[in-house]
Amino acid sequence: MRERADETPVTEAEAAALFGDLAELPSLVVAVSGGPDSIALLWLMARWRSSMTRGPKLIAVTIDHGLRPRSAHEALAVKRLCKRLGVEHRTLRWIGRKPKTGIQVAAREARYRLLSGAARKAGARHILTAHTLDDQAETVLFRMARGSGVSGLAGMGRRAGVPVDQGRALLLVRPFLTTSKARLVATLGAAKIAYATDPSNADPRFARSRLRALLPVLAREGLTAERLGRLARRMERADEVLWRACNAALAALWPEPWPSRGPVSVDRAAFVELPAEIGVRILARMIAHVGREGAPELGQLEALHIDLVCPGKPSPQSATRGRVRRTLAGALITLSGAKLTVERAPPRRSLAKTGTSSRKGAFTKGRSR
Repeated sequence: MRERADETPVTEAEAAALFGDLAELPSLVVAVSGGPDSIALLWLMARWRSSMTRGPKLIAVTIDHGLRPRSAHEALAVKRLCKRLGVEHRTLRWIGRKPKTGIQVAAREARYRLLSGAARKAGARHILTAHTLDDQAETVLFRMARGSGVSGLAGMGRRAGVPVDQGRALLLVRPFLTTSKARLVATLGAAKIAYATDPSNADPRFARSRLRALLPVLAREGLTAERLGRLARRMERADEVLWRACNAALAALWPEPWPSRGPVSVDRAAFVELPAEIGVRILARMIAHVGREGAPELGQLEALHIDLVCPGKPSPQSATRGRVRRTLAGALITLSGAKLTVERAPPRRSLAKTGTSSRKGAFTKGRSR
């Protein structure tokens, strides 16, 4: 039996519960684009804050990407609403040349970079975004299509580091991950507050837009946004257990702090005996710590793990027996004797000088995380 969608406005009591863990913070940056989700976030947060004698200072920030003719007009509309609500507002513009391809990724990076700058300038450590249950469902579908593992299928977390903030001093907070877009639209309708509509959200050139168009079809078969969101929460629970199990295994394999840039060595026999999921995760951490290119993709790690635990039964990428030596994500991984060692790989020679594409035995790029 298909679940009925809830399209009732968000109540003050519900908003208080959604924002309750933020009440003691000194200040919050609220990302407000002008669309229904972020306008609802602004409205509900302003009403919540006004109900308290003490609470965080709200700073609404609108990023004008300059990609649509009406973007400046929409930013001005947000400014006027903020004035009406008594919330400080700033408009920041993405200036400079825009890429011809990968525009959504570039715009997202620019948005987080500008929001991070605004937060640091305001002395705030938390940036609120209006990602909804529908956005969570799209994220899960998108990652399913990529063949993601448990971590990917956990979707977006309520709190997470800002993608462009390498120091992880700033946090993203997504209070609406269990709230549908329909309820936020109903909230604005009841309050008689206008909002803008971004036509790019329905542009079939973008994968997310195509997945968004599929959601009503999937919902008719029972795969609703609520159930996809529930799957994400269950995967998040499983991911937390696996994270702790990985920590315990690492403590047994290498009880001391890892040296900066490596190398890191662990006992070969002990590593081989680990459950495959834990072994793959430990490899990811070792390579990300030592290498120059961050965490590898899941498919690459799984193929490498097969080589390491079954060197006599080579994967398609390997013809070795007993000894393994691979490069991946800027790290050199060696299985030899009694040790598995991960160290920083030497720089690759350029194509112009060598005429070859990569080191012998290097992995090709995988397709999923």
